[in-house]
Amino acid sequence: MSYPFHIVDTEQTISDEALSKILDDFIEVKAKNAKRILILPPDITRFYSKAGFISAYLYHALKEQAEIFFLPALGTHDPMSAKEIDVMFGPDIPKELFLPHKWRTDVQKFGEISSERMLELSEGKLNYTMDVAANKLLEEGNWDLIVSVGQIVPHEVIGMANYTKNILVGTGGSDTIHKSHFLGAVYGMERIMGQIDTPVRRALNEGFDQYLRHLPIEFILTVLGPKNDKLALQGVFCGDGEDTYVEACKLSQKLNLNLLDKPIQKAIVYLEPDEFKTTWLGNKSIYRTRMAMADDGELIVLAPALHRFGEDMAIDELIRKFGYKTTDETLEAVKNNPELANNLSAAAHLIHGTTDNRFNVTYCPGDGVTQEEIESVNYKYCHYNDMIKQYPLESLKDGWNTLPNGEEIFYVSNPALGLWSVKDKFISK
Repeated sequence: MSYPFHIVDTEQTISDEALSKILDDFIEVKAKNAKRILILPPDITRFYSKAGFISAYLYHALKEQAEIFFLPALGTHDPMSAKEIDVMFGPDIPKELFLPHKWRTDVQKFGEISSERMLELSEGKLNYTMDVAANKLLEEGNWDLIVSVGQIVPHEVIGMANYTKNILVGTGGSDTIHKSHFLGAVYGMERIMGQIDTPVRRALNEGFDQYLRHLPIEFILTVLGPKNDKLALQGVFCGDGEDTYVEACKLSQKLNLNLLDKPIQKAIVYLEPDEFKTTWLGNKSIYRTRMAMADDGELIVLAPALHRFGEDMAIDELIRKFGYKTTDETLEAVKNNPELANNLSAAAHLIHGTTDNRFNVTYCPGDGVTQEEIESVNYKYCHYNDMIKQYPLESLKDGWNTLPNGEEIFYVSNPALGLWSVKDKFISK
């Protein structure tokens, strides 16, 4: 098999056995002589990506010949717990091999995107440079091979997740994370989501190509889609170039875009407890459905494990302070408040989490967050237990449901796995 590998099977599921054979071929071409290897997988928030299986397989296949370490691409997320590592990668990999990424401190600047280029990419809205930075271990570790593993799926900040984002945001620093997220927010989330080529993608790809191509980085990208009412691996893309990313995106657009004939008056989105504990992540329920929601519609977010707003405590405090107000109000707050201006990823998140008063959001946590807290950030509140009495999960299937009382609702069991839009709001570029 010639490299790069672009393996697609939309008729069947790519089995673990078939995936293992693909990885054996990858090892033969790229890793058979490597003595020091760094694997960059996602964290538990991408549990369904098959990245855990892939990373663990590479470790067990290569541990006798090479020193292997893992640097989960956390971005601003909390470091993975021992339990999360066991769930995602298996219990038999030593925990000391998992190195935490500290996005505020453990970062090396490789270069920068010029203010002129940022002004161009933002259509005249942003006039500042952006660091091209990543965890210093990428440069200092003297690696023979760095393997970036992850899933291509529609994304609210960059258009399609992964590829260079896994490096420059997943293992990136505060300047890159803040400014890339804000670039996406001011450009417009609905112009970005599900698109292969976006201003944020261009900025990260250009920075990576100019400043990090000397590093021995290879990408293993997965694409999963629905098959027999389950999530199935249907594409594996291995390579180091943009063509690998683009081909994976084309498949993801086919499998992960849900284009509807009519808008949704009432949507119910469930947030899996092991995956969604904050609105920082849980607001995918808003991002990924907003182009499908009807004006004055209602989005009900079932969030049984919600326990705070931000993954990072400093950002949690900012969310509590400023709340999910309209885009214009948040942009004005950035102008007038240095604290928010110095945390642009938080400002971007607030913009992403607003409906701009077009539709309503009712958050339904368990006991981890109070009604007062939810309402203080400008969402409506209902307790999880009360809402599931009205909408029992066991009676719902993904997509349209007509309830015994005649009410029509749209159910999403995991918002991280797709993008929903009415057809006339999504035009692929």
